[in-house]
Amino acid sequence: MNIPRPSLAVYLMADDDAPALAEAAVRGGATVIELGIPYSDPLADGTTIQRAAQAALDRGVTPRRALEILREIDARVDVPLVPMTYGAIVEGYGEEDFCRDAAAAGAEGLIVADVPPEESGVLRDAARDAGIDLIHLVAPTSRPERIRAAAEASRGFVYLVAAVGVTGARESLDVRVAALVETTREAAGDTPVLGGFGVSRREHVQGLVAAGADGAIVGSAAIDAIERGGPEALEELVRDLAAGLAG
Repeated sequence: MNIPRPSLAVYLMADDDAPALAEAAVRGGATVIELGIPYSDPLADGTTIQRAAQAALDRGVTPRRALEILREIDARVDVPLVPMTYGAIVEGYGEEDFCRDAAAAGAEGLIVADVPPEESGVLRDAARDAGIDLIHLVAPTSRPERIRAAAEASRGFVYLVAAVGVTGARESLDVRVAALVETTREAAGDTPVLGGFGVSRREHVQGLVAAGADGAIVGSAAIDAIERGGPEALEELVRDLAAGLAG
């Protein structure tokens, strides 16, 4: 997976409106679309994404339906698509089958939030065989050796967690972000580093880029915008955040 530098990834929940929302996000300047596959116990997610996931589950969105939605998005936008989910979903589907079907639906990468590098052997092999990049997370609380392991194991990009705790819009990013970016960048080599969790303002994007990241990921703020004003509000938010990529 090749992404532009700098880059802005936008997270959407897999639901019937996701293809139209993906188009709006790309019009606003998104260069990557992350598609959340709803899960009933999303430990890394805050209330906004939990609410969106539960709504999708209530409407009958299964992992297979989520991949159908991914295929619909792939037909409508020309940016890399990255499903994001949890280990129980992938294991229940079957690692090889999931990666194969995700790739066939247009996925170029995959994030499984609760599967660390040291436990990802089967998944890593399945992703490699399917031709998709497995992306790992690094956090401000991670030990240096864990940061290096995750950064070195990631393909496509490294997901840098810019705030402690679960996802959700925040007033400011963690004060340790600059040091985390530096450590991750050294370990990642040529692999891009994108910062997420808490990104909701242009200033957050500017701060990440200034710290040396290759861009940002927006999730909860995107869902909030959708709930507030649909595709138009999402496009407006993404356009404002994308302006922060210039520094």
